[in-house]
Amino acid sequence: MIKNIWIRDLSELMQIISEQQYREDLGRYRNQYIYRGMSDSAFHLETSLYRNCKDLKKTLEPAILKNFAKYAVIEDPLIGQSPWRQMILGQHHGLPTRLLDFSHSATVALNFSVTEANLDEMESHDSMVLRIDMAELHSLLPEKYREVLRRNNNSTIFTFEMLNEMGETPESYDIDMGDQAMLVIEPPSLDARIVNQYSFFAVIPSDMQDIETFLNEHTENTVKYIIPKELRWRVRDMLDQLNISERIVYPGLDGMSRWIARHYYVKNPKEALKE
Repeated sequence: MIKNIWIRDLSELMQIISEQQYREDLGRYRNQYIYRGMSDSAFHLETSLYRNCKDLKKTLEPAILKNFAKYAVIEDPLIGQSPWRQMILGQHHGLPTRLLDFSHSATVALNFSVTEANLDEMESHDSMVLRIDMAELHSLLPEKYREVLRRNNNSTIFTFEMLNEMGETPESYDIDMGDQAMLVIEPPSLDARIVNQYSFFAVIPSDMQDIETFLNEHTENTVKYIIPKELRWRVRDMLDQLNISERIVYPGLDGMSRWIARHYYVKNPKEALKE
């Protein structure tokens, strides 16, 4: 079931950013959650592959990956070795894929929740952060996948290397998962954005038509934190103070330029002139 929690003031953000469990085996605190920030709470969970290809996604995905690999080999000579590697690199360059972006960092997800391409829209709608429990998701996996996790020190995190070692392809993955399970994967650090965003991916099976219905019917720990439109600018300014901004999540001059543009954005030109 997906539980809705409204964030009414900044103090309640501690619910999101301090979620950890004590691990007796480590004597440390760890977090088994991943987060996805969305700038509008009315948005649905959809992969870019589905938005681009609709019901033909399963048919067109192999052609998309094959053509991307053909042109991306200059940047990544190993790109042809694995369709999973093609998905990762493609995802960060705007390629339609079955991957759904998440972060292991709640503050990074909050950043995306209170960021708009058009800053005039910041106070026009509520935003959200979706929290998913990786351990809970992976408890739903077929036995052969759970066995791989056990062999890797009882990890709750999959890697694409594990899928390659199992000989899994997107086609065999779809057969195994149907619409009853999905993996969460930590990608290799192919670029600085993956590192800085603490990126994770949910690998959505082709037969899973409605991701939210799946989460609602098969999970107990999924939470949707809703940030009211009246609070979004306040959260945005707090994150800037914590150095969580475009210049961190998009390393380089592109991110720096986005941050500077927003820093000097004027909310109300008429009021600014009066001052």
